[in-house]
Amino acid sequence: GAMRKAQENLRVFYFASDCVEPYVEVITVKDSKRRLSLCSSVESEEEENEEYQEENEDSPVLSDQSQLLDEYQLQKLAAHMPARTQGYPWNLVYSTAIHGSSLKTLYRNMADLDSPVLLVIRDMHNKVFGAFSSDPFKVSQYCYGTGETFLFTFQPDFQHYRWSGENSYFVSGNMESLQIGGGGGGFALWLDADLYHGASFSCPTFNNPPLSTHQDFIVQDVEVWTVRG
Repeated sequence: GAMRKAQENLRVFYFASDCVEPYVEVITVKDSKRRLSLCSSVESEEEENEEYQEENEDSPVLSDQSQLLDEYQLQKLAAHMPARTQGYPWNLVYSTAIHGSSLKTLYRNMADLDSPVLLVIRDMHNKVFGAFSSDPFKVSQYCYGTGETFLFTFQPDFQHYRWSGENSYFVSGNMESLQIGGGGGGFALWLDADLYHGASFSCPTFNNPPLSTHQDFIVQDVEVWTVRG
């Protein structure tokens, strides 16, 4: 071992001292092997990640029990969320069952957050739908959010509606209501201050049909989950 090391060092020294243009960088055998193994391990990790994304049948880990989403629904939603959210536990930050029906409380519970959120609504017809928002909900004069934001519904089967690129009316909120999507005749999703009345219209932001069976609906339950990432 020591002998070989000395030879390697000698070889490097020889090239370095005899420095002609072609030998700008000298890589010893050991180094090149290490680089090779580094490259291949990075590639295989990437492949594994891709496979993991595609075949990811694992449900996300939840900090609390969801009253609105079952295993199948959780898997479907997790699979369509941005890669940066994968592998993080979901935390329940707001639930009408725990915190009562108040938009003000919903905002307050998210005041210190800086992570994407998932809004899940169940209406009086037991339809479950909602939105993934790239940003936590807050009171804002202007629209906020990014193109990662999407809408979803489980009626009758899982459907999701991504950003169409037509406008950037992702999310806006005041003390009277929370609005997601817009630019047409109505919001893709609208909730009032008591989280009691809601509405869903088709809108250009997501090119979505109404998410609920009726454009105006009465809310039964709301959950908001934060996803780190």
